[in-house]
Amino acid sequence: MKNVLNILKNNYETVLLVLASLLLLLALIKPQIQLKQDVHNYLLVADVSQSMNAEDVKVNNQLVSRLVYTQHMMKQVVKTSPCGTYISVGIFAAENVGLLFMPLEVCQNFDIINDTIDHLEWRMAWSGNSRMTFGVKAAEETFDYLNIPAKMLFFTDGDESPKATGINKLDISNVRIGKSVIFVGVGGHEDAPIKRFNANNKFVGYWGTDAAAESAGGGIMYNDASLDDPDPPVAYAEFDRYLSKLDVEHLKAMATEINGQYVEGVDKPEFYEFVQSQPPAAKFVTAYSVRWIFLIIAAFLVLATYIPDVLSYRLDKRSLFKRVI
Repeated sequence: MKNVLNILKNNYETVLLVLASLLLLLALIKPQIQLKQDVHNYLLVADVSQSMNAEDVKVNNQLVSRLVYTQHMMKQVVKTSPCGTYISVGIFAAENVGLLFMPLEVCQNFDIINDTIDHLEWRMAWSGNSRMTFGVKAAEETFDYLNIPAKMLFFTDGDESPKATGINKLDISNVRIGKSVIFVGVGGHEDAPIKRFNANNKFVGYWGTDAAAESAGGGIMYNDASLDDPDPPVAYAEFDRYLSKLDVEHLKAMATEINGQYVEGVDKPEFYEFVQSQPPAAKFVTAYSVRWIFLIIAAFLVLATYIPDVLSYRLDKRSLFKRVI
């Protein structure tokens, strides 16, 4: 035993370098361990129908549209999501939900996700009507397309055109994704006029009651510039404006019907804490690389070969200092 210790003492550098080489070889084979990982996956859906152009909410004390407010909150959700969270973005208009991109890891794709959110606008709407119950049904198909569990944050004012009644309301009690849906209410609680823009996104006035009724039939395509001749019709007087507000009761009723949740979208830390406190969408067993552990230990072993030299240098320096004194 003493002989072995003497050999190690006299050849410590060789031993450390051999061990470091073995660790480097092990690192080359990409060592992994299997870990169960909680995965948070959020589908952020923005209502881009016309009522979201009403300006009755504030960001940094500045009055903005509901859609701009939605964009701000979406970006804050992205910002407060830890690495390993997955985000996808979709839009709602008419009776459908359109998925803009499949889930992306938030840290690796932070700029891409935020850039997509920045470019959300009302001209993405493919039709003038807005029917929330049909949108929820469409979201169910979107979940099937994602093919992975997710939590949907549906940012909307809940204002439908035409208004939901017993005749045109779709039964959504059998929706399978209910527990994965959170309606995020956006908008003020007082009636507000809805701004109307032409196809070049130039403000031309406010929606009138007649124009809103025409839009409810789905006939107006907002991306069709031929409708601007020279501009789309607007309310001719203040009393003729179509008014809109956050329809809390409608959103709560839908949330109850599908066993989902409703929360008012308030730009405060409590809202983002609520979002991040949601249970993980899924738990996956993933391969976690431990290569870095082998590399760090190998680096320390290489550095350790210089420890005796450093100690010897310090002792020699101290001895020299004493002789000078």
